[in-house]
Amino acid sequence: MIFDSLMGLFSNDLAVDLGTANTLVYVRGKGIVLNEPSVVAIKKDTTIVLSVGEEAKQMLGRTPGNIVAIRPMKDGVIANFEIAEAMLSYFIQKIHNRKRMIRPRIIVCVPSGITQVEKRAVKDSAQQAGAREVYLVEEPMAAAVGANLPIQEPSGNMIVDIGGGTTEVAVISLAGIVYSLSVRVGGDEMDESIIQHIKRKYNLLIGERTAEAIKINVGSAFPLPEPKHMDIKGRDLVGGIPKTISINDEEIRGCMSETISTIVQAVKTALEETPPELAADIVDRGIVLAGGGSLLAGLDSLLREETRLPILYAESPLGAVATGAGKMLNELELLRHVSLKD
Repeated sequence: MIFDSLMGLFSNDLAVDLGTANTLVYVRGKGIVLNEPSVVAIKKDTTIVLSVGEEAKQMLGRTPGNIVAIRPMKDGVIANFEIAEAMLSYFIQKIHNRKRMIRPRIIVCVPSGITQVEKRAVKDSAQQAGAREVYLVEEPMAAAVGANLPIQEPSGNMIVDIGGGTTEVAVISLAGIVYSLSVRVGGDEMDESIIQHIKRKYNLLIGERTAEAIKINVGSAFPLPEPKHMDIKGRDLVGGIPKTISINDEEIRGCMSETISTIVQAVKTALEETPPELAADIVDRGIVLAGGGSLLAGLDSLLREETRLPILYAESPLGAVATGAGKMLNELELLRHVSLKD
């Protein structure tokens, strides 16, 4: 029993999937222990944090004038350094029950197209938040490990990780990324296109949370077997009063088509750039989808039609990146091999 509690104290290493939409934290020996929106509510014109995560997300679009709900991540990278640091600190302390003495080793997952400056910002944020050592791992690599792909074998594995701010397409062989493409579109872009469509067509203003609910309930990338409808509420831009309208899956599919075709094009480009030997492996094994954005209804059907390849899902698309990074906490040799160098 004493040994267990000692192990609990020392095995406090973390893997963090610091996403644009959600932050997931994996604790060594426990699995994913936290999955909360990457949102922070602060007092206006200050850096005083009022709430973080789920509680702060409930405030999006609903705050009084002196409170602002901010997303410190944009396109998969830190857009607001101080707020990102406060958010990370909050999550780390929440996991370790507010114990400040604990300084964990942390793996942070980042987009494959990350710049040197962005790398530095992520590392500094994690260190300021209390990390002893910080390793940066590319999201598609972590997603591939989380999806149980045989990345260390000399064969081609293709992973498509669609998050809130970025879509990562990568071909991995021998524990290295042979080809990667990072496009800064994802679930958030789909939400934004829904907001703009409703505004243009119906003169109705809706918020981020409503747009996300529309995407989840009636959004799709491919015609659905049965039509779907949904009633939504917003503010009429002409009269200024609340109004309810009805929308269907076909029009939402239409307004998201540009974002979806960018993702499909990224997959096709990656396939064109893949060395022939590895491309042959992908024909046999197919393409694996991960990330919350991949759960859009019909996306697998569309990719299957466009590429003529098998399309599979990671066991847990939402948690694949965090789980993969978490597994690397127990495989330090692999971690040192795949982590990004300064």
